[in-house]
Amino acid sequence: MTNTERPLAISAPEPRTLDLIFSDKARAELNAKYEIVEADADDIAGLGDDILCRTRYIIGQPPLSAETLDRMPQLRSILNVESNLLNNMPYDILFQRGIHVVTTGQVFAQPVAEIGLGFALSLARGIVDADVAFREGNELWGGEGNTSARLISGSEIGIVGFGDLGKALRRTLSGFKARIRVFDPWMPRSILEENGVEPASLSDVLTQSDFVFVVASVTSENRGFLGADAFASMRKGAAFILLSRADVVDFDALMAAVASGHIVAASDVYPQEPLQSDHPVRNLKGFIRSAHRAGALDSAFKKMGDMVLEDMDLMDRGLPPMRCKRAERETVSRMRSKPVSVN
Repeated sequence: MTNTERPLAISAPEPRTLDLIFSDKARAELNAKYEIVEADADDIAGLGDDILCRTRYIIGQPPLSAETLDRMPQLRSILNVESNLLNNMPYDILFQRGIHVVTTGQVFAQPVAEIGLGFALSLARGIVDADVAFREGNELWGGEGNTSARLISGSEIGIVGFGDLGKALRRTLSGFKARIRVFDPWMPRSILEENGVEPASLSDVLTQSDFVFVVASVTSENRGFLGADAFASMRKGAAFILLSRADVVDFDALMAAVASGHIVAASDVYPQEPLQSDHPVRNLKGFIRSAHRAGALDSAFKKMGDMVLEDMDLMDRGLPPMRCKRAERETVSRMRSKPVSVN
């Protein structure tokens, strides 16, 4: 079989790399089944018609114009392995042509859910602070070290957002027999109930929870929607755990609420990444910090490559993609997440 007989896929997976998302075995399968043309994301339009006219797949989400898409009559799918949906291509044209836009972001759901549980446990039991105190020789023994400790078991938990991550979080928390309320205006009540959670207003989630997990995507409608009033409405001593994107909160207001002692918090995401060295959150007591590493496990990245291969195989056989998550025409243009800058 010659290169021209194999379907052609353009590889522009920035900021990922093929080595990051494909195991050696999967990479060998990719190269055996497809002619791979590697290109910088910004250089797709400069590729020759001999390449673009044969392109069946794009691995990545490079900026694409309507004119470039016109030169790609065989394009079947854009397989987004960055996982945020950027407003950098004419989605209306892609949908009109029946070109599938799919993402692999669900690979991060379970890893992020598990670190979220870790944050909650640490905030509930003061694990990080107790470790620091022990290393400094200031530890408190027994009950003296548990004056503000609490259990997750039997507590009241709120989740803001109930996509793949929200569902993974609910499964991870299931053994604690907590009462879980969920606010998600894009999710039908019946789906929430089928997943064993209580549909609730944002106000109820904030005011009636011991732990609040925020896993909502950033959209054109919800930037900064959790601000000073939201944090003030939370129970004193409640834990606020931010796992999705920093743009859904007023980060200064979050820090102020923690600094005042009203709530404690943990975050894996920040308004700027990497975070500047003198940012005040670095030394904020009552705040657990993580450097956007919640989902960045090699096992998750490699699962991306497996999903891409499975869906490409399905589409090669005239079937729709089923492993990756398809972008929806009604919501794709509302997404406002920033692309990741580090792996």
